[in-house]
Amino acid sequence: MTGGSFGKVGVVGLGTMGAGIAEVLARGGLAVVGIEVGPEALERGRGHLESSTGRAVKRGRLTEEARREILGRVALSTEFADLGDCDLVIEAVPERLDLKRRVFAELDRVCRDDAVLATNTSSLSVTEIAAATARPAQVVGVHFFNPAPVMKLVEVIRTVLTDPAAVTRVAELVSGLGKTPVTIGDRAGFVANRLLFGYLNQATSMLENGHATRDDIDTAMTEGAGLPMGPFTLMDLIGLDTCLEVLEAVHAESRDRRHAPSPLLRELVTAGLLGRKTGRGFYDHGAAPASGGEPSEATPPVVGVAGTDPSALAVAAACARAGGRVRVTADGESGVRALLDGADALARVETGAPASFADCDLIVADASAPLAALGEAAGPDAVLAVASATGPVVEHATATGRPGDTVGLHLPEPGGTLVEIATTVLTAPGAADRAAALVAALGLTAVRCRDRAGFIVDALRFPYLNDAAAMLAAGYADADSIDAAMTLGCGYPAGPIADLDRLGLDRAVTVLRALYAETREAALAPSPLLEEHVRAGRRTLR
Repeated sequence: MTGGSFGKVGVVGLGTMGAGIAEVLARGGLAVVGIEVGPEALERGRGHLESSTGRAVKRGRLTEEARREILGRVALSTEFADLGDCDLVIEAVPERLDLKRRVFAELDRVCRDDAVLATNTSSLSVTEIAAATARPAQVVGVHFFNPAPVMKLVEVIRTVLTDPAAVTRVAELVSGLGKTPVTIGDRAGFVANRLLFGYLNQATSMLENGHATRDDIDTAMTEGAGLPMGPFTLMDLIGLDTCLEVLEAVHAESRDRRHAPSPLLRELVTAGLLGRKTGRGFYDHGAAPASGGEPSEATPPVVGVAGTDPSALAVAAACARAGGRVRVTADGESGVRALLDGADALARVETGAPASFADCDLIVADASAPLAALGEAAGPDAVLAVASATGPVVEHATATGRPGDTVGLHLPEPGGTLVEIATTVLTAPGAADRAAALVAALGLTAVRCRDRAGFIVDALRFPYLNDAAAMLAAGYADADSIDAAMTLGCGYPAGPIADLDRLGLDRAVTVLRALYAETREAALAPSPLLEEHVRAGRRTLR
């Protein structure tokens, strides 16, 4: 039997999540009892089940016969007494501790003494819920992710009171349902939400303080970091009220400012702008989608590159591929040519000293290049871009002698298509527009931000990766569990430990040190584990 030692399972609360859990259990061949508070709520729950399985039939993922069998395994009721013969009961009511405690008090009354009780809480303390029952040893957390029939991860949470046998039985059930269980201790937010919501909250603060626009931040994280959704699109999908609840619960335990809800988030929730479910949150979901514009057909610019910074070399290679001419100083020539594999593109690359850059439309230099000489050589309409994402761009801008024409430039993934353009307090109006137009003419996507360490992508992703390293160092979860939580639970293309290994621990420490030097936020200082590995010369955490 799929359920192992569980033959019949109850689900209390048949909202979107509870109905999804009931469907997963019924798909696994288990008898399910679904409980709601009244007839109207029960019919809504029935509707959730019928709609979800109906969509699966339309998409060819279920036959009509299989759908009938699944629905036939779910008995719906408004009576808690109907849970009396269940081996396991999963609570999935709204995230209110008082409500959950009332549910568990009722479960204590009606369920068998040997029944296991589980809470699907995503942020509340499982220990507090368990301690209020007469059977704390039989209480576990079992956190499914929405939509439950689709998402593969389930966090199984043990408390200091839980009988290990109960945890093992629930984990075996989860595996038997075709899901991946990650067994962890009771910490607010568990693995996935604790890591995810620190990042989402930081993105909100970034928007609130005017560092970058909503659309540029979302674009940066999808195109530059490879995430399936930008932070504001994701928060609108989750529900801003839920985001606020999770952050408040995590912050109450961690007291980390990264988890203190952004005032902007709180303001939107207070105003009733909760995201998709109310039609408006960070986005207006009733508005016509914004036009993406037509692809640029501008003539590729002449690009000059001084130095060996990976971002500068990547821009030069993109220019050559787009049909533009590239002039590069001798130290960077081999680096540019290594990125090109076509004879036509290679033929458009030539070597020249800074004095030969007079006809360049865009000059990209690393911070160690002769900036003053480049500023003198550049034509009056040229844009100078300093390829640096850690040190203040404004310091280098003044060294060019033409700070009004100077921006920061960074490719968070040197082989990618996203270019971050940072403006300083000295950048003249229109310079960033010219830089973005030149980048677009190379077939690249430009986003803009202020001159701050990490620009957008690195400023958001490395603190999140740092949180994961700290979680690993604390022994809360191992590397594979942390990675599974973010790939299977949040749909990330790679887990944070794998991302740290790919990006390089030395790069992570460099960016985090720059962020900490700028903000003096303790949470942005590199995790001691990262510092230790870098000092030891190790490039990966595994």
